[in-house]
Amino acid sequence: MAKQKQEMLFGIRATMEAVKSEKEIEKVLIRKGLTGRLYNELFDLIREKEVEYQFVPAEKIKSLDQHNNQGVVTLIAPIAYQDIEDVIPQIMAEGKNPLILILDQITDVRNFGAIARSAECAGVQAIIIPFKNSAKITPDSIKTSAGALYKIPVCRVQNLKTMVRGLKKEGIRIVASTEKAEQFYTEADLTLATAIIMGSEDTGIEDALLRLADDQVKVPILGEIESLNVSVAASLMVYEAVRQRK
Repeated sequence: MAKQKQEMLFGIRATMEAVKSEKEIEKVLIRKGLTGRLYNELFDLIREKEVEYQFVPAEKIKSLDQHNNQGVVTLIAPIAYQDIEDVIPQIMAEGKNPLILILDQITDVRNFGAIARSAECAGVQAIIIPFKNSAKITPDSIKTSAGALYKIPVCRVQNLKTMVRGLKKEGIRIVASTEKAEQFYTEADLTLATAIIMGSEDTGIEDALLRLADDQVKVPILGEIESLNVSVAASLMVYEAVRQRK
């Protein structure tokens, strides 16, 4: 696959227009120490719209653009995120048995891409990620996904716990993959409408989110290494659902 470039916008006014037009923004990079009336307007706007931002050294800004960028560079998402509230009714209307992946605090873009690749191959209908503490759709994640991120809906939500409660009201069973579980992943009933939660390799699934799960399951670890790579574990989970449903 050809290497893709991250789409970027440069300057304060260009960024403000992108935010106002609700363009899919990954992150706004702001030069540390930036001041002025126009900057204050931008900062108020991105906080109002809950756009992710980061203060970075001037060298970082210069490495991305040598021209008149006004100390602001905006990274644009290469793929539009979708709304889970629109995706779920569409799945139901098509008569499909929901199989959804929820990724909690998975920040590595290559793991994200690998998970998306397995998910698309297994017929997962959507991937849900939080706005914060999550890998983004970048050229690297798209490349690792072998293009799967162009095909599978990715939904960003402000609060995973609120979203999970909403899924449960829709009759979707929540299954959490965690080393804290007692039953193996092959023992859970994945033939039902299911959303599988995968957590990061270092911290796992947030406790408050874990408590909302209807089932907690684990992949058996028989060797000395304590855990599998999360993309491998996610593949096992979704393909166990495929096995059971077939």
